[in-house]
Amino acid sequence: MNIRASIAGLATAAVMATSILPVIPAAAQDSHHRQQTKNQWRNIAIGSGAVGLYGLATHNTTLGLLGAAGGLYSLNRYEHDRKSQSKMDHDRAAFYQRSSYTKNGHRYVRRTVTRNGHQYYTYVRR
Repeated sequence: MNIRASIAGLATAAVMATSILPVIPAAAQDSHHRQQTKNQWRNIAIGSGAVGLYGLATHNTTLGLLGAAGGLYSLNRYEHDRKSQSKMDHDRAAFYQRSSYTKNGHRYVRRTVTRNGHQYYTYVRR
């Protein structure tokens, strides 16, 4: 094996790995943030439902109605975030299923990169 060829191969792999570093955390961060927001709305719905049940148990109509209204609103927001997260994941998966795309007159081809035992996709300019 030629030493120059192996050094050139390592340099190419390093350039490809560093070019995808900013892309992966951004996509993962969006999904993570959406998951946290979704969980927060779910927890608020559970708490509001508990307040509503407490209001019904103590015959406090105001507390029961406010708890029920808060629970319903929180469930609505939870469902909205759940659908939105699913759409984001679907759109990202559809984008990476493409083998190539053209942007501003340049053709980009999908490449598979393995880092730390995980496979990632990146697009390199052809």
